[in-house]
Amino acid sequence: MTGTDVTNEADHSGPDGYAAARLRLLTEEARSGPPRRAALAELTDDWLSALFTTAAGTLRGVSLVAVGGYGRGELSPRSDLDLLLLHDGGDPAAIAALADRLWYPVWDLGIALDHSVRTLAEARRTAGEDLKVQLGLLDARHLAGDLGLTAALRTAVLADWRNQAPKRLPELQELCAERAERQGELRYLLEPDLKEARGGLRDATALRAVAASWLADAPREGLADARRRLLDVRDALHLATGRATDRLALQEQDQVATELGLLDADTLLREVYEAARVISYASDVTWREVGRVLRSRAVRPRLRAMLGGGRQPVERSPLAEGVVEQDGEVVLARTARPERDPVLPLRAAAAAAQAGLPLSLYAVRHLAATARPLPTPWPAEAREQLVTLLGSGRPTVDVWEALEAEGLISALIPDWERVRCRPQRNAVHVWTVDRHLIETAVRAAELTRHVSRPDLLLVAALLHDIGKGWPGDHSVAGETITHDVAARIGFDHADAAVLATLVRHHLLLVETATRRDLDDPATVRSVAEAVRTQSTLELLHALTEADALATGPAAWSTWRGSLVADLVRRVSAVLAGDAPDEPEPAAPTAEHERLAVEAHRTDGPVLALRARTEPPPDGEDGDESAPLGVELVIAVPDQPAVLPAVAGVLAVHRLTVRTAELRTLPLPEDVDTGSVLLLNWRVAAEYGSLPQATRLRADLVRALDGSLDIAGRLAERDAAYPRRRGPAAPPPRVTVAPAASHHATVIEVRAQDAPGLLHRIGMALEKAGVRVRSMHVSTLGSNAVDAFYVTTGTGAPLSAQDATATARALEETLRG
Repeated sequence: MTGTDVTNEADHSGPDGYAAARLRLLTEEARSGPPRRAALAELTDDWLSALFTTAAGTLRGVSLVAVGGYGRGELSPRSDLDLLLLHDGGDPAAIAALADRLWYPVWDLGIALDHSVRTLAEARRTAGEDLKVQLGLLDARHLAGDLGLTAALRTAVLADWRNQAPKRLPELQELCAERAERQGELRYLLEPDLKEARGGLRDATALRAVAASWLADAPREGLADARRRLLDVRDALHLATGRATDRLALQEQDQVATELGLLDADTLLREVYEAARVISYASDVTWREVGRVLRSRAVRPRLRAMLGGGRQPVERSPLAEGVVEQDGEVVLARTARPERDPVLPLRAAAAAAQAGLPLSLYAVRHLAATARPLPTPWPAEAREQLVTLLGSGRPTVDVWEALEAEGLISALIPDWERVRCRPQRNAVHVWTVDRHLIETAVRAAELTRHVSRPDLLLVAALLHDIGKGWPGDHSVAGETITHDVAARIGFDHADAAVLATLVRHHLLLVETATRRDLDDPATVRSVAEAVRTQSTLELLHALTEADALATGPAAWSTWRGSLVADLVRRVSAVLAGDAPDEPEPAAPTAEHERLAVEAHRTDGPVLALRARTEPPPDGEDGDESAPLGVELVIAVPDQPAVLPAVAGVLAVHRLTVRTAELRTLPLPEDVDTGSVLLLNWRVAAEYGSLPQATRLRADLVRALDGSLDIAGRLAERDAAYPRRRGPAAPPPRVTVAPAASHHATVIEVRAQDAPGLLHRIGMALEKAGVRVRSMHVSTLGSNAVDAFYVTTGTGAPLSAQDATATARALEETLRG
């Protein structure tokens, strides 16, 4: 039976005929989804039109209007009917009688009804007072009666909405935010409300309203499909329960999945979560655009008045190579070439997260469409940018979701597709698997000061549950996946092995601490055998805490934390005998000796600056190379304040230090018995081209003789740029490494990387009166992890008291 057949039957059979035709339509297995909703709306339209024609008789100046969900033709099996009886203010008694003849047959069939009777003026006034009424009228659709009256209503309501948009849209945004606060995020709830939760049908309707204002529009790709999927699920839910409900309860999910022809309840939830993710992301982008437009409208008239009219230039502030800030968003620079710069997506994402700014929708889509795939293994910069993104704290979440919405994450990490939107049927977990992994990275970013390799901690946090997309023990599957992913993104074999170990044993500490007897030596020995090294143990400790905190409030407590800490102390004691001694310095190269001799001969600094590049992949046209960084080697006669001078000059020239080593190099016996300081660093330009070596040397000479005011130059530059509201970094941490060296005291500094950081550290150590015998500096993402081997002026290790005082003073300096 076709839709026309059932409507014809309804025309001749009254309420009983409509009810029978409705029942047949809802039980037809061949018809579901949008076709069934459209047929149900058409069937209901014809029945109500017939009711109206019979009841109105010769009455003029009145029309029947469908509004809200019924106006959009989105009738689910148990949906309310939203109806407006619109009239021109004629005979009140006749209008009241007509309303009774319309409403009672609907009620008699047990159909829920949301109804009103108003003139055009009353409808406009009520809409102006009640935002929900106005939203419903935006979808007004004529059913029967005076078509001109309905058309006048639609024209007036749309005009009012567009005229009042600057006032009403912020109200709508607040309404959506309040609802989200009450109902939660649909894509993370095990029993979500398909309509009211954030990312649900209410938000999809709000996006339609924003589009109708002509002020801004939502990203349309995938939005219609997401809305359709949620409506399909609601239809199946109504049929499965026989009730008008929007909450997808646990006990109904298997039946709803069967109704939709899906494999199981988990597959159902993944589809629901994916739809909600699309709507939530579209909402975020749309409301951001609304705010931008409203701010622009508020500021522009004042600027025109002040500057005498004319179009004002757009302000663009550089953030990284090929990445700028414009109007509160991160966009691509005009000179950016994604097709030749495969690292650009990660660089843009890291810059956005570090600045606490959103990635422009258009920038992300352009990157997704044009960026060249990264080679395997990734270049060092790509890996560093990923670590920077992961270590940026809370802003990482929004930036990651922007990348994921356009498919960039799955392109970078193909295994991510298996955990995306995957539900976790465990009351302890508050997130889906993919969001839990990002939340763990956010938590791990707060713990980077507690480990010597924050890059490994952050990547392990991202991957620790990656095996949940595969059958079997997710830790075992994750170990294999992690080893492959780590190799792909450019970690060496040793680091990849550590990451795989962390993922394999990410539950080991908490499970052992809470389920085993810690006084049994075998318990502690088994953990020690699994982790093998002190560095892996400290990483696993931090990962355990981050994982638990990201799981939910029930997964971590002071009691659990103390048990894990006790276990770590015991395991550390077992491993203490394997602690390595101070590493032997590498033998100097011929170039190092040449630079040292030249520095001794000229009694001044000598440097070599070389860009390291990667040739274009095979098959690519052109001869451009991708920059990997710059190797900087400096030899300078042994003297005080070399470290802060060199670090300060690099900061002034906007060179970021990635790795650095300082050591004393003896001169060849045939030259002299003295020594020089050799600094072997890898640096990178923040943006723009590299400085000339002659300029670097000239400034270094001035810095060493005290004629260059480095602190003043850095302060001047900082004052020239507005301070951005980026994520709050964890405070710096300075510790004395116990028994790390027999020849020097090792002071470890873990802090947020920033221009001039190494200069400040060097100045503080000079002020403390200690001598830097050697140092090992690395920048891992946004984290600086520095170890300074210091001695007294006579070359002896510091006393315990002096070492503690030096570390405390340095930490206070960095916090200030």
